[in-house]
Amino acid sequence: MTLTVRELAESSGGETAGDASLTITGAAPLAEATPGEITFYGNPRYLAAFRKTRASAAFVPADFTEQIVPAQIRLANPIKAFEQVVLRFAPAPISFLPGIHSSAVVSPEASLGEKVAIGAHVVIEPGARIGAGTRIGSNSYIGHETTIGDNCIVYPNVTIRERTRMGNRVIVHSGVVIGSDGFGFEMESSGHKKIPQIGIVQIDDDVEIGANTTIDRARFGRTWIQEGVKIDNLVQVGHNVVIGKHSIIVAQVGIAGSVRIGAGVVIGGQAGIIGHIEIEEGTMIGAQTGVSKNLHGGTWWATPAVPLKESLEHLANVRRLGRWFERIKALEKKVHERERS
Repeated sequence: MTLTVRELAESSGGETAGDASLTITGAAPLAEATPGEITFYGNPRYLAAFRKTRASAAFVPADFTEQIVPAQIRLANPIKAFEQVVLRFAPAPISFLPGIHSSAVVSPEASLGEKVAIGAHVVIEPGARIGAGTRIGSNSYIGHETTIGDNCIVYPNVTIRERTRMGNRVIVHSGVVIGSDGFGFEMESSGHKKIPQIGIVQIDDDVEIGANTTIDRARFGRTWIQEGVKIDNLVQVGHNVVIGKHSIIVAQVGIAGSVRIGAGVVIGGQAGIIGHIEIEEGTMIGAQTGVSKNLHGGTWWATPAVPLKESLEHLANVRRLGRWFERIKALEKKVHERERS
């Protein structure tokens, strides 16, 4: 596909500056763009990188007047315009025709909706129900009496164990394990005795689960991922955890059992949350934070977690310690000199 700068400006609602007749054949970020491609600039921190770009054209803010590349398109939201252009230049999405691969093992007691696509070496156990338009990728396992809704995407090498309940339009990336046993043991004189984990996992509509994430089944009742939650790669969700609607969980977060997380919570990468606590809706937790108590809104950081402003003050004070020690030494020296005199 090729488009002129003028055509891109018209489709995005922007104004051109420079040579609007230039032909654009692709889109790329500032550092990677080459002649013939369009890029974007929207943050003053990247002005130096913008001045070095090899792109032929760029989306820029409406009030940006410096002419850096041969053609610029000025508009209110350069990033959004760039995203739309990337989609136009992107290759067509890979499509999967409905049907069951000959190597798949599908129980006759399973129920498949219309236009379901089942990949190679998939196993679907008795009592499983797969909704219309759902795609199950190669080598995936769907356990007994598991329900998966309509228009879901389960990528290759996913394990969804027995009695899991999954809503519509859920996306599950490769390596995910849903419904593994919760980590429950009792210490006895003979060693650790396993506590039966007889609950389920419930995943509501429009949830996305990143690669190699694990979500444990409940000891009893349910582990519940509510509507619109987005979970990154390598996240551990313990048994009986509840994650509220539209929350964001970033990579390598560990959430221990029976934690209740409200709606709209954001948890940064590598944060750790101990069991049996509550995190109020709208709370923000910074990366690598250790959460050991209930959090009632606001932004938290550090280990143990404290309000962000307080943690930044602590960090600033630690960095000042060297200067304070030098000042104390100087004052002690003056005191000793006066005592000797």
